[in-house]
Amino acid sequence: MASKKPDVSFSHFGMWVENLPRMVRFYTGLLGYVVSDRGPLNTPTGRHPFAFLTRDAAEHHQLVLAGGRPAKLAFNPINQLSFRVDSLATLRAYYARVTSKPYAALVSDIHPVCHGNALSLYFRDPEGNRIELYIDTPWYVNQPMRLILDFSLSDTALWAWVKNAMQAKPGFQPVERWRRNLQRELNAANLKLKRELAAALAGARRKASAAKNSAAKATPRNVR
Repeated sequence: MASKKPDVSFSHFGMWVENLPRMVRFYTGLLGYVVSDRGPLNTPTGRHPFAFLTRDAAEHHQLVLAGGRPAKLAFNPINQLSFRVDSLATLRAYYARVTSKPYAALVSDIHPVCHGNALSLYFRDPEGNRIELYIDTPWYVNQPMRLILDFSLSDTALWAWVKNAMQAKPGFQPVERWRRNLQRELNAANLKLKRELAAALAGARRKASAAKNSAAKATPRNVR
């Protein structure tokens, strides 16, 4: 039986941008995000404009864009921003969209890729951040793994090619089997984390109690 995991989950991602209006237009236009809030904020690094974007009314923001990124950074620490789409048809539609006007002039470095466990479309946004749109496959192979994906194939031919190519790769198995094995590791990790959090909380309580007792002893009593 799986142990109840601590209530920790990924919520949102924020990144600095050079041109906030351009980046807001890009992510709302291409990926359908909506601006839930925007405005300036005084921060430890100065006053910066912020835009909060979401595709889920239950989440105030899933992506935060903050103005103030220096131009022409020598190195971009963002490896990629990844977005799961709902079907191969949607992935194909996005490939058609980023290779057509007006987005063809805004994105660069377009690569359809097969990772075995995912079919992906990579490209860079107007400021060079790498974006991945992807769908899961029914299989798993050892990662990292990368083959060029040919969108000119029909759906039937494409899926047949993926399965045939992946069967020769190390670790090939149904993804559900791999997920069951991973779940056992997650259960153990969650149990360990629960114990560590409980120990940290108990330690903090002992420390607070000791400080309280020490302060009480140090307080002089009234003498009549």
